[in-house]
Amino acid sequence: MLHVHHDRGTTAMSVSPFPSDTAEGTDPSYFWSAVLQRNNRFDGIFWYGVTSTGIYCRPGCPSRRPRADRVRFFASCAAAEGAGFRPCLRCRPQAAEAPAAADVVAACRLLAAAVAEGAEAAEVTVEAVAASLGVSASTLHRRFRAVLGCTPAQVVEAFRMEVLRRLLRQGDGVASATYGAGFGSASRVYERSAAHLGMTPAAYARGGAGETLGAVVVPTPLGALLVAGTCRGLSAVRLGDDGDALWRELAAEFPAATIAEADPAVQAWAAGLSAWVAGARAWPQLPVDVRGTAFQRRVWEALQEIPAGATITYRDLAARIARPTAVRAVARAVACNPVALAVPCHRVVPAAGGTGGYRWGPERKARLLAREREE
Repeated sequence: MLHVHHDRGTTAMSVSPFPSDTAEGTDPSYFWSAVLQRNNRFDGIFWYGVTSTGIYCRPGCPSRRPRADRVRFFASCAAAEGAGFRPCLRCRPQAAEAPAAADVVAACRLLAAAVAEGAEAAEVTVEAVAASLGVSASTLHRRFRAVLGCTPAQVVEAFRMEVLRRLLRQGDGVASATYGAGFGSASRVYERSAAHLGMTPAAYARGGAGETLGAVVVPTPLGALLVAGTCRGLSAVRLGDDGDALWRELAAEFPAATIAEADPAVQAWAAGLSAWVAGARAWPQLPVDVRGTAFQRRVWEALQEIPAGATITYRDLAARIARPTAVRAVARAVACNPVALAVPCHRVVPAAGGTGGYRWGPERKARLLAREREE
């Protein structure tokens, strides 16, 4: 089961299969997020029951959203019905039990079990898993892409990273945790640590202590602009009405890190963004240092290729990254962008017209687009 969890204000991919026919006992936040978004990409992956009505539905059901404290999650229709829930007549949840989704769930369980047993990368093969399910490796790859939007290899890596996090949190040394999670070498972990952990494994084991984030708030015609980053690039860019509130939000998202006054590099990046918002210079393409799934990073990189003054629809953006059927996933990746302006998510607009929504307010988005058209 693929889910997205939020950590220090950015988004990282992790995977957690159902240990049995019920999804209860695991962190439900990613299930609930899919329900709130009516995310039909998860239809056939899990179902939810509403205790106040006794009805269970698929995540994409168009019915009114229930209260979170009245929801239970299940890995199959049989599990939901066994718990006393009856199927929704509107979304007909039994129809969502597609073979493709079932194969993906079964494959995730097999991959998770192999990782939990400490199997090394060479021992976890898609071919072996596919053969056990009676399908070809290429078919399983296609089903992972269609259902989860990623490859089996990315799922295995995410499983290993979850094990690595757990071992580091419980006090294992970096070397012990690295090999305990099934990574063949420490270099592989350090190569991927920025994207998955947001820091080195050693720093993660300390809860982020020792990490320093330089930040500054500068005024712009759109309000206060907070810019924060490391020596590698920008980590957070956000707009608001109150600079102090932006500082407090940043501190809450990076609780174990040291937030200091920005160094000259971050100051220069902030000045460049501020000048661009004011119309005094061209849009600056700046380095970024953010975490995200491989899919999110593809979307954010594609956004940086859109020139100032141009816009793109979510559908066209999906086509640009060669994922034409992943329009909803692209929209979620755009919404998760942690570095406003530097990754110009404001240049994505709905196909139906208008400017669409924006995390920092639709009025700011409209002004940004109008300003770019004047360049």
